[in-house]
Amino acid sequence: MSELINNAEKRKQLLKHMILQLHKGEAPESVRKQLIRLMGQVPYNDVVAVEQELIAEGLPQEEVLKLCDIHTAALDGAIDLSGARTAPAGHPVHTFKEENRALMREVDELTTLYDQAEGLKSDEEIPELFFEIQRHFNALSDVEKHYLRKENLLFPFLEKHGITGPPQVMWGKHDEARELLKAAFEALGESKTMSVDEANTVVEMVLKPASKAVEEMIGKEEEILFPMTLDTLTDQEWHEIYNQSIEIGFCLYDPDVEWKPENVIDETAATPAEGKIQLPSGSFTVEELTNILNTIPFDLTFVDKDDKVRFFTQGKERIFSRNRAILGRDVQKCHPPSSLNVVERILDDFKSGKQDRSAFWIQMDGKFIMIEYFAMRNENGEYLGTLEVSQDLTEKRQLEGEQRLLDYSK
Repeated sequence: MSELINNAEKRKQLLKHMILQLHKGEAPESVRKQLIRLMGQVPYNDVVAVEQELIAEGLPQEEVLKLCDIHTAALDGAIDLSGARTAPAGHPVHTFKEENRALMREVDELTTLYDQAEGLKSDEEIPELFFEIQRHFNALSDVEKHYLRKENLLFPFLEKHGITGPPQVMWGKHDEARELLKAAFEALGESKTMSVDEANTVVEMVLKPASKAVEEMIGKEEEILFPMTLDTLTDQEWHEIYNQSIEIGFCLYDPDVEWKPENVIDETAATPAEGKIQLPSGSFTVEELTNILNTIPFDLTFVDKDDKVRFFTQGKERIFSRNRAILGRDVQKCHPPSSLNVVERILDDFKSGKQDRSAFWIQMDGKFIMIEYFAMRNENGEYLGTLEVSQDLTEKRQLEGEQRLLDYSK
């Protein structure tokens, strides 16, 4: 038996046989016991190879998709990662994993809130609890950017290396998670009219499956996808993924370490050394424009016509904290549920042309803060997005008279 198990091809055939047992209806726990008894631990690359072979041999992708959760449960704890490579800080895989840590914190918080839902005694307790649940689902929905980077940056490179089956299956699981998250938000929107029994049903039938889908995808990535991609892609390919990631954005994590391996060609370098960004009224280098935007004495945040956060200034003293994890995120998800109706109304009014500006002012930590939203339109009046401008006007409100002479103290 040991010769059989030590032979890589025989080992894969055995794994394939056991996955097909699952396909025929064998209980996952029973198959898992067989795996552990016969194979000890399964190398992660065997799981990838077998999944690829099953699709190539005619097992419909839809069937592999159905089996994915079952064989993942059967292999739980039986996948050998001892030989897996690690990724340094800044590497796309390191970023993916840090995002997974952040997502798991949200899942853990939700698990605690689900337990609290079991103890609900009156309908009046539901809104406050579900407000907290929705807050964590708002954060959890940021997983979309995590999935988009996999689908649009990582999977194409795997396909170039002939690995097509696992990405297709995983993309299908992304879509399942998306549908579950959508259903969760729809259910949370009805929380004000729920009874205790209805709330517990929603938790069990809608909310738990949604957060569980995100959690299970993390396991598939950590145990199978990431080790396999580190073995497959070149540093040049990883650096192309690294350079393009910022266009999609990050999920609940802002990578702050620059990563550039040796001997790679930077194919996405933005501007030649002498290059300038030409505008109708002048031109800048990228460095000059960056510093102009970060020097102006107010904060700017740009939301595009599709309601995605695309840019914010990084001045020395920001009024409201921002990090790059919000880039590409729906602006609605960046606000608490209590103010969502106001955000939606402003955007609707801007898009329809009904309004072009909305202003608010607040007292915050002893400061007078002015917050203005401006509709951005092109020369044809077409809506391009919304610009948020925040200013600390505390000192300016106290000015009186005139100052015509140079005085650095003011």
